[in-house]
Amino acid sequence: MFKTIKRIIDWCGDFRGRLYIGFVFSFFSTWFAAMPVMVAAYTVGMLIECEKNGTEFESRWVWMSFVLIAVFVLLRFLFDYLRARFQETISYELVARDRLAVGEALKRVSLGYFSQMDTGNILNSVTTGLHALENMGMRMLDTFIGGYLNFLCIFLCLLFFSPFVCLIALAGAALSFLFLLLVSGHSVKNAPAAAQAGRDLTAATLEYARGLPVVKSFGQGGASMAAMKEACADSRDICLKIEWGYTPANCLHLLALKTASVAMAGAACYLCYAGELSFSYMLMFVFFSFSILAGLEPISDSAHVLGVIDTAMDQLDALKEGNYIDKDGREISLSRYDVEFRHVDFAYETNGAGTDETEADKTETNGEKAGSGSRMVLKDVSLTIPEKTSTAIVGPSGSGKTTICSLIARFYDVQKGSVLVGGKDVREFTCDSLLKNISMVFQNVYLFHDTIMNNIRFGKPDATEEEVIAAAKAARCHAFIMALPKGYDTVVGEGGGTLSGGEKQRISIARAMLKDAPIVILDEATASVDPENEHLIQGAISELAKGRTVITIAHRLATIENADQILVVDDGRIVQKGTHSELIAQPGKYLDFIKVRELAEGWQIL
Repeated sequence: MFKTIKRIIDWCGDFRGRLYIGFVFSFFSTWFAAMPVMVAAYTVGMLIECEKNGTEFESRWVWMSFVLIAVFVLLRFLFDYLRARFQETISYELVARDRLAVGEALKRVSLGYFSQMDTGNILNSVTTGLHALENMGMRMLDTFIGGYLNFLCIFLCLLFFSPFVCLIALAGAALSFLFLLLVSGHSVKNAPAAAQAGRDLTAATLEYARGLPVVKSFGQGGASMAAMKEACADSRDICLKIEWGYTPANCLHLLALKTASVAMAGAACYLCYAGELSFSYMLMFVFFSFSILAGLEPISDSAHVLGVIDTAMDQLDALKEGNYIDKDGREISLSRYDVEFRHVDFAYETNGAGTDETEADKTETNGEKAGSGSRMVLKDVSLTIPEKTSTAIVGPSGSGKTTICSLIARFYDVQKGSVLVGGKDVREFTCDSLLKNISMVFQNVYLFHDTIMNNIRFGKPDATEEEVIAAAKAARCHAFIMALPKGYDTVVGEGGGTLSGGEKQRISIARAMLKDAPIVILDEATASVDPENEHLIQGAISELAKGRTVITIAHRLATIENADQILVVDDGRIVQKGTHSELIAQPGKYLDFIKVRELAEGWQIL
């Protein structure tokens, strides 16, 4: 419990000054909350004493007491307001900062990281986990520290009038604290399981939503719900387990406080009856008996939630302290843009939530093993791609084509050998300084849920509208954009779902053109589009390729036959290299590939 409180305070960092000032305001708020009770008790006591002794009560004191009570109440709310302004906004600022920090961290990890922590885990940590910290972090801190600060202030105030009655309050607070330790221990024990259940539920929900088209096409609604039902049941069970374990200790905590309050009131009455306490002071103790410990009652919620917050902070640290792929990198400016592989070996780790390879590289063969949990994909690969030339990479599915491109962009690091861009090992770069030199157009285009203008501008955030339109025209997409209801201000659905495949592809090319990087990687950019769109996309690619180092993964003859160099990849090795005319003049994989493609592309209806 105390460890988590210290952890939250440390998390505040530069905001700790505001946090401590908030505690000072809370201290004064507590005193001004106690003062009206003392004034009221003193006034009522005086009134009863005067009535009992037959003496005249000074009526001006009644009005004075009302004024004092009003002033104290106003001061209490003033300091409450100041405390809230200084303290409660801290978590919102910190969580916003941490969410951005997580985003920055995720840009710098290997793509293999996402096989160890899937999308559901990341989403749950950034949303649900940080939401708990955002909404309850400062509040629970204030409830815990403020509650005991409140108790301490009133306790010291009353100690002057009757140590015996105050000791009863102290005993009740100490006994309740023991039960709070049970609450906290139970929360700490079960919070990780609850967090995991939440992550599993998020992952199952995402999986269900993403798989609905397949579910509907195969009529397997019941089967697709199985994982989600199991995740819901697990979440329900762990929440019930936590609640059942929390309730008995919480009830004992409240019982200790209520019993102490009643005992305080009874002791004050007895001391007054015995003549050891004045009637006014007895009334004050009776009034205070239920308020002195009231501030400790909500602390059980804090003790219960602190375990959840501790787990959320563990998740946050795990995301922020990922194994950055470029932690030893530096900013490097290049003067040339050739690419070279020197005896590269690479294997995907297959342990964890799934394999690390991209869709284009999911092998259909067993391959060689690089070690336990690994699959060798590239084996002693050496190649050179000269600056401002076009290179096509061809080969069967799973041969390692996309892996080669991923290693150039340093989405992963090689196990052996080196990859050089502009004569520099990619491991010397930071991710940003390397990728600013590379534009990539993927087969499966992802567009953001935003305007077309902003989706194209993603390649160059400070681009003017004229620059965006010029890129769109060069990518052959200006005409269809202008035909949309709001033109460039049309908002596309998540992932670009409201556009056709060819339209998304051309917008992706416009985005790459706007970035104007000297190295362009095209991963099956025309693999799944119709002939009309392919013609337009080929024209856009020709514009994009001018004066750049171009690396193309393709299966279509029109895409590869004019390349300056063709690399044939098979089973993780470069088995042939040369121009189209050179390779078709010799037997081998490329000639076999060309024959198959000619048959596939030259079909006709008889």
